[in-house]
Amino acid sequence: MGKIPVLDIGCEVRELKPQMMDAIEKVLDSGAFIMGDNVKAFEREAAEYLGAAHAIALNSGTDALVIALLAAGIGEGDEVVTTPFTFFATAEAISRVGAVPVFVDVEPDTFNLDPGRLETVLTAKTKAVIPVHLFGHAVDMDPLLEMAARYDLKVIEDVAQGFGGEYKNRKLGTLGTAGCYSFFPSKNLGAYGDGGLLVTNDPDLAERAAMLRTHGSRKKYYNELIGFNSRLDEIQAAILRVKLPRIEEWNAGRRLAAERYRACLSGLEGVTLPEEKSYAKHVYHQYTLRIADGKRDELQAGLEAEGISSIVYYPLPVHRLPVYAPSLWDLPTAEALAGEVLSIPIWPQIEAETQLWISEKIKQSLR
Repeated sequence: MGKIPVLDIGCEVRELKPQMMDAIEKVLDSGAFIMGDNVKAFEREAAEYLGAAHAIALNSGTDALVIALLAAGIGEGDEVVTTPFTFFATAEAISRVGAVPVFVDVEPDTFNLDPGRLETVLTAKTKAVIPVHLFGHAVDMDPLLEMAARYDLKVIEDVAQGFGGEYKNRKLGTLGTAGCYSFFPSKNLGAYGDGGLLVTNDPDLAERAAMLRTHGSRKKYYNELIGFNSRLDEIQAAILRVKLPRIEEWNAGRRLAAERYRACLSGLEGVTLPEEKSYAKHVYHQYTLRIADGKRDELQAGLEAEGISSIVYYPLPVHRLPVYAPSLWDLPTAEALAGEVLSIPIWPQIEAETQLWISEKIKQSLR
């Protein structure tokens, strides 16, 4: 068996290449490469799939977070609560708009922001919260939304890793003020370049977001806001339109792969497997183990020697990154996770025999 990557998108490329090449060729023939018919159609189709009133296609998931915050009125000196156990872009977006990221520790089983800790960090300056549906598992949104309503906080959902995931049968990203998605190529729904999306049921926020993506204008050369150049390319929209109808099938493939890992690895001493809470439909952007007793790095080295790739998401919690350090935050669960998590190969079409091989090598490495 050759080198096993963490993610193999070759299966989808081979299957859909004729359709994607046809879609790209039509864009080339049209001569419309920015904000054309494919972008408009993808916005409609994504909004319908997610159950949102408005969808605004953007340059990246990071831009979606920045624009959502600005469109929601978050700015200089405001405090925004989020998780320390996520990709840097979540906190970066808060800092980029002049606000201050405030970190709350995470749950040890879902790795998500713990809503029970939210009230402990709220101040008069707190204006919003960004829950991150990490690895495709929903944050427990009901208590978070109740707290947000009590304190008049905006809720900007970071769904970069959870397109198609659900909370109590509602699609992630549609529960709060706005939802933000990334279409980076490795995502469950990925473009073949950068891309992002913002969804909301608030028409005023949608209008501001659409203005901000095009230099703060409703009409060309009549700029009303200081905005951005954050438009989704027409070719990327065309590719995403080919792929969107397959997202349910692909997420089901990831869930099946997760079930197979659970069957192979359950009961393995020192290994905690991902959980799926009753309120969530997990879409397994990553399949992430917790390895106890300081054996994570040893396991990763052992898998690498066998030709099995793995990744640590994330080796440092955000509050410990150089840009925010020195930090006074005491977030023991996030810091413990950073020393224990290991994400192993998963994609929708991964073969059962490949997973069995990986599982056996994990068992051997930990003996």
